[in-house]
Amino acid sequence: MTESSSETDPTADDTFSDTMPPPVPWAPAAVRLLQGIVYHDDAGDTWERILSGVTPLTDYFARIGLQLIVNEEDGMAYLRQIDPESLPPEYPSIPKLFRSVRLTFEASLLCVLLREELRQFEEEIHRDGRCVVTQAALLEVWQSLVPTETDDVRANRLLGGQLRKLEELKFVRQFEKDPPSWEVRRILKARLPLQELERLRADLEAELKRRDAGMVQGEEN
Repeated sequence: MTESSSETDPTADDTFSDTMPPPVPWAPAAVRLLQGIVYHDDAGDTWERILSGVTPLTDYFARIGLQLIVNEEDGMAYLRQIDPESLPPEYPSIPKLFRSVRLTFEASLLCVLLREELRQFEEEIHRDGRCVVTQAALLEVWQSLVPTETDDVRANRLLGGQLRKLEELKFVRQFEKDPPSWEVRRILKARLPLQELERLRADLEAELKRRDAGMVQGEEN
């Protein structure tokens, strides 16, 4: 039986480590950014590493067609794929790193509600605190927009499922479990700026009207 090279050569890993370049202090932050959004209150020292290494991180990511966005005011950092048309002509064609997440109608509707909550919070209260909304308050608005969900328990279960999906995208974070409340994360402002919010709201209103018309037609038949 033929053994693998790693089994026959116990010094293989040592040889590789000898040829590695010296480490850089911002390496852990670079990996975390490639994994997704980083917030200032995330566990660990990633946020501090990003702030202290903005220049080398920006240069590193630009070389692979990514733009580093650091918003100290909102306490978040993330990567954005640079538009291929904006890259210099000498840059090779770079494949997309981030896949587009297609949200369901219900998740899109919830994003609009949460984005509106965040906008009102920042305009009417203050900029620096946490925007926290109870699930009960969201449920009340949710049911007014989705009249087919008349059963409170079922509607609350559906809403909770959609919130957990948005939590995976770091759009929200559960603040308390009993009674359930959610913190609206400020990445929603970047993912859903006001102009895009208005467009999405118009699309959702048109879809709601279409669904309402379908319900009325079904009742008449």
